[in-house]
Amino acid sequence: MALVAGVDSSTQSCKVVIRDAATGALVRSGTARHPAGTEVDPEAWWLALLEAIDAAGCLDDVSALSVAGQQHGMVCLDADGTVIRDALLWNDTRSAGAATGLVRELGDGDPPVGAKRWADAMGSVPVASFTVTKLRWLADHEPESAARLAAVALPHDWLTWRLSGSRSIETLTTDRSDASGTGWFDAVANTYRRDLLALALRRTEADVDDIVLPRVLGPSEPAGHGDPARGWGHVLLGPGCGDNAGAALGLALRPGEACLSLGTSGVVSAVSTAPIADASGLVTGFADATGHFLPLACTLNGSRVLDATAALLGVDHDELSRLALAAAPGADGLVHVPYLEGERTPNLPTATGSLHGMTLASMTRPNLARAAVEGLLCLLAGCVDAMRAQGVPIERVTLVGGGGRSEAVRVIAPAILGMPVDVPAPGESVADGAARQAAWVLSGAARPPDWVTTTTETYAAEPAPAVSARYQRAADAVATSVTITDD
Repeated sequence: MALVAGVDSSTQSCKVVIRDAATGALVRSGTARHPAGTEVDPEAWWLALLEAIDAAGCLDDVSALSVAGQQHGMVCLDADGTVIRDALLWNDTRSAGAATGLVRELGDGDPPVGAKRWADAMGSVPVASFTVTKLRWLADHEPESAARLAAVALPHDWLTWRLSGSRSIETLTTDRSDASGTGWFDAVANTYRRDLLALALRRTEADVDDIVLPRVLGPSEPAGHGDPARGWGHVLLGPGCGDNAGAALGLALRPGEACLSLGTSGVVSAVSTAPIADASGLVTGFADATGHFLPLACTLNGSRVLDATAALLGVDHDELSRLALAAAPGADGLVHVPYLEGERTPNLPTATGSLHGMTLASMTRPNLARAAVEGLLCLLAGCVDAMRAQGVPIERVTLVGGGGRSEAVRVIAPAILGMPVDVPAPGESVADGAARQAAWVLSGAARPPDWVTTTTETYAAEPAPAVSARYQRAADAVATSVTITDD
């Protein structure tokens, strides 16, 4: 029996699953925590990966491995392969002004023109999450670090590189899905746009020719083998992918189906055979891990909205669910707009959260719990609406991620989203997608293996348009009070 390993290196932790390459059956697994924060020394990811591999029983009998990682994180390397500074993660919003500036500059001073040019060039309009904006921030605020820059990698690129044991930056690799989130990769033409890289660094295109960008591999193209010095020389390394592409691969999404991943962030993604170019910036035109595209809308705020509300009420998540389900739909008019860490969809990185409709009747513990769940789901429903506006058909949703384990989220979601919601048995869809990719690379087949690894429960409810409308009015009020500068 051939075994494959899938790695999910997320914001909060590293998870490793080891599965039967032929059937997908889970054999064993391991996990390790990542440090908190929006900038992290990549070495912490490496140590967590080693710990998770040990917890999963090591790689002695594993034939292939792929890494799926958090997108957009900026790993800056010098000519010797040394990390120059802590990686800025996707949820670090200090580059919000840089995003505004880059859009304006590509449009020759006209932001709408710039937004269209960015969307046409790479399928997306830069926001604070994107790597390209973080690189601009680096050029403006840490010019000494920018001057040392010899290579730029993403978290999954860097971890795959470390697994290989290589110390040469020339051997860095990536895949279309993760490269499409940098801001300097055209996923339609499958080529880097060094002119956009130069724009980010405030240099000429000739001045960035020597900066190493990871070689972009095909969806089942090997990245090499593991480090022989660690006894991993027998392990075939897959190209890896971004975490959202990994989840889509793990869930085997088909057209008309979307994945709603409720973790640190909230993500709605759907596989598409056609590229998306949304000049509004609400939908990003990423690539997937199979050679197609993965239009995606993402929120900065996800399950931590529930964490914060539970902490405020002094309860655990089970009790938070019980309270929320004890309240009537609409929470007696109490509305929570959950922009607790700014927001990406809509693009309001400096916004803060707010409570609306506070009255003596509405300010109860159950209503506060219900408003948090409804507000979070209304935020995600906005992502679904944005996807549909770009012509992406979404008829049903698969709910995954830690936040999806909340019974209140499962029960209320169909009413807010207005469609059935499928909830697989608890698992690791991102790591499973990486394992499925590893099995694909190992087999050399034309398509990934067909695995059926979990059972699914379907939730349904009557739509609740009044709740959604009340939320939208409150969210619109917040948006009109927020100003974004390019300082």
